Amino acid sequence: MLFDYTAPLALAAAMLDISLGYPDTLYRRIRHPVSWMGALLSGLEIRLNREAESPAARRAAGVFTLVFYLASVGVVAALIGTLAGESAAGFVVLALVASSLCARQSLDRHVRAVAVALESGGLRAGREAVSHIVGRDPDRLDEAGVARAAIESLAENYSDGVVAPLFWMSLFGLVGGSLYKAVNTADSMIGHRTPRYLAFGWAAARLDDLVNLPASRLTALWLTLAAATTRGASAREAARAVLRDASRHRSPNAGWPEAAMAGALGLKLAGPRVYDGRRVEDVHMGDGRAEADAADIRRALALFRRASVIEIVALAGLALMVQF
Repeated sequence: MLFDYTAPLALAAAMLDISLGYPDTLYRRIRHPVSWMGALLSGLEIRLNREAESPAARRAAGVFTLVFYLASVGVVAALIGTLAGESAAGFVVLALVASSLCARQSLDRHVRAVAVALESGGLRAGREAVSHIVGRDPDRLDEAGVARAAIESLAENYSDGVVAPLFWMSLFGLVGGSLYKAVNTADSMIGHRTPRYLAFGWAAARLDDLVNLPASRLTALWLTLAAATTRGASAREAARAVLRDASRHRSPNAGWPEAAMAGALGLKLAGPRVYDGRRVEDVHMGDGRAEADAADIRRALALFRRASVIEIVALAGLALMVQF
């Protein structure tokens, strides 16, 4: 039956991610599953994305690459599940592997580092810290821009890096979580609107938009519910910002968590940004103040942590239901 083991697996993975994260020692020894996925995709892209080919041929090559890449990841994940078996020890192994597909602890640490940098080292340190989590040009950001960038990254990556893998894992187990992570990795590597990737990465970008649809809406819900129990946050304004602004974002998904975060904290997020010297026009999420600072980053982290608790309670409820 659907959810019989998948919901408990998602719950166990979430709990392990919170308590252990992905150990630095393990990363130094064997890297991370996402780096393995990236290495496979990079090798395929180098061989198959030929600049001399027509856009149609490069799009077809991108579709083939994506299918082969996802099939490879799916087969490996299914094999791990088969080898683990149905014993308690096998479930622990699956949960440990599955926890590597979540990024809650890593996200918290990287965003918190931006707040610490702004507080202790000022604008230059803040720019350096935020450059590790956003793609926009950090040298063009003032202190408020650094803070907003960190908060926007927290909101969007909470959806992409935490809620989405757990959502697909709760439906289809380790295979579902692994395939989602593979799609998201592909989008981050080749889903760019640049001459090299516009055609080749078309399928990866479109598929990433599709698989993130449910999680982005769920993330907005978790953040809105969290705002109702977080001091200084407003669930009403979070819901209002989502209903008014989310669909106007240039991304079909990023606007939902960003609008919820902006409304809950009384901030104005998103809007025009600069990537690689190119100005990208976008509407604002929320109608609060734009002058964010390190304290606002810490408020956003508090909301994120409360939303994480709500999400885990929901997973626990789902896991408990399927046992009866």
